[in-house]
Amino acid sequence: MDQYVIDKARVRAAFDRAAQTYDAAAVLQKLVRDEMFSRLDLIKIAPHRILDAGCGTGHGSFELQKRFKAAQVFSLDLAMGMLEKTHAQQSLLNKLFRPKRLICADIENLPIADNSMDVVWSNLAIQWCNDLDKSFTGVARLLKPNSLFIFSTFGPDTLKELRAASNNGDTHVSRFIDMHDIGDALTRHGFNAPVLDVERYTLTYDNVRAVMQDLKSIGANNATQGRGRGLTGKGFFKQLAAQYEQFRIAGKLPATFEVIYGHAWTAEAKVDNGLGEGVSPVSFRPRG
Repeated sequence: MDQYVIDKARVRAAFDRAAQTYDAAAVLQKLVRDEMFSRLDLIKIAPHRILDAGCGTGHGSFELQKRFKAAQVFSLDLAMGMLEKTHAQQSLLNKLFRPKRLICADIENLPIADNSMDVVWSNLAIQWCNDLDKSFTGVARLLKPNSLFIFSTFGPDTLKELRAASNNGDTHVSRFIDMHDIGDALTRHGFNAPVLDVERYTLTYDNVRAVMQDLKSIGANNATQGRGRGLTGKGFFKQLAAQYEQFRIAGKLPATFEVIYGHAWTAEAKVDNGLGEGVSPVSFRPRG
């Protein structure tokens, strides 16, 4: 058994519980969302349908609808609690969102028609997917030709301090995919001109308890199959706190987040010229 396989039921339950505390604690998620929009400013598009895949409490959907007023924005999340929070906040913005388009589903199993979207936007969600190839297959399927997939996700250095401090045989931090492997996966699934880069963010805390509370407040609980199944005792927490101290700088404990930003395009539509696949017409002009 792969100890890093993610238990989706546990993920769904954690985000359901975190729906009411998420916005107050999601400092990094907001920073990354703002950076994604600054990158989107450089891309000229006029989409009719947009999917916010892993919408959380809906702030990405709100901004997408403000920017593309004529578009239909669909908000998808694994956790019904997050969608309920999105629905409540959309109700306050009913001039923008009428009717509401909410989908409770997993990015790995997208219940959306082929060639139905012009943009798929995903902010810090695909790290919860066990099968990146399956996820990218689904995204490519539902996007129209020459359409945009823009996303952010976490890279391998994310929570490296917590990973090092909690090395007791169980898994305490998810396994995050390297930027180059993500780029390869995009290419395998027919995306053109993938652009990926990395930024690192460091949040600081007074103690380990504050680190763990922040993660819990945004629903980022340990959902790996290799996690400890019993109650975490005081002994483990004391050891974790002691081990984490080696990283203290200027009186604060750091928590590193490696964020991968990426975007790519689906292929142009194939033109049926009546000559069969791979055959192009040739025309001749008379001389003289």
